[in-house]
Amino acid sequence: MKSQHGIVTKTTGSIITVRSDKEVVQCRIKGNFRIKDIDATNPVAVGDEVAFENGFITQLLPRRNYIIRKSKKLSKQVQILAANVDHAYLIATPILPRTSTGFIDRFLATAEAYSIPASVIFTKSDLYDEELSAYVMELTQMYNAIGYATYVVSSFDESTLNGLKEKLKNKVSLFSGHSGVGKTSLINALIPGLNLRTAPISEQHLTGKHTTTFAEMTELPFGGFIIDTPGIREFGIVDFNQQEVTHYFPEFFKLLPQCRYNNCIHVNEEGCAVLAALERGEVSASRYHNYISILNNEDIYR
Repeated sequence: MKSQHGIVTKTTGSIITVRSDKEVVQCRIKGNFRIKDIDATNPVAVGDEVAFENGFITQLLPRRNYIIRKSKKLSKQVQILAANVDHAYLIATPILPRTSTGFIDRFLATAEAYSIPASVIFTKSDLYDEELSAYVMELTQMYNAIGYATYVVSSFDESTLNGLKEKLKNKVSLFSGHSGVGKTSLINALIPGLNLRTAPISEQHLTGKHTTTFAEMTELPFGGFIIDTPGIREFGIVDFNQQEVTHYFPEFFKLLPQCRYNNCIHVNEEGCAVLAALERGEVSASRYHNYISILNNEDIYR
């Protein structure tokens, strides 16, 4: 049988679903299948283009990009969230389970590191009171000023989804976030009739319950695809070189040429333009705090 090419649309442990022009096939990977230079828990990810033959994936075709996180605390291995992505969206909410800015900034920094455009979607807007609305507005203004698009949506108000739909159209988009932030409800609203299962928030732990067990790519009715990833409790970044971290905070990187030293890491150096801007209130104190957390290699951020 001649080798065929296709795109991985779902991974469920040992079973890899591949969609080609002709059919959808359940494949496996051979035990010695490894990715060169990447010690990953999943050598093949949703979005990968592969060659397959007789139910086995025989080749991983070159990736345009991919995005990863540490698989778990203190682990040397990484988890590839998705490959060949046009845009990465972090689904966040100020409602329990509240998404911290530390979590948001680690996601955005990782997307920067892998050259994937990223945005933040704030969900459950129908539940915001005046204080929460003001808080989300403050965050959206901050991220918009840096250059990140933000969306404030309710899965129960179709009019809030129009701008997002335009951006998703004809693109491969990654959706990621904590369990319980409303990711599944949002996907159901974007793809009527899909009816993915949702679960209530755990009252005991005030966290979401996993409803998406495995990553899966789903076609949008208006063109394009969403890669839905399992809810993640923590976002562990892969170790960045200290000198590189400033590159992944665009507003800091823009100020770097104004620093006295071209290798400034914006901690306590004389003539640091970022520290001066921080003192004047021109850069976000929370963003700077999260930058220092990454710089100090604090392993996991919830």
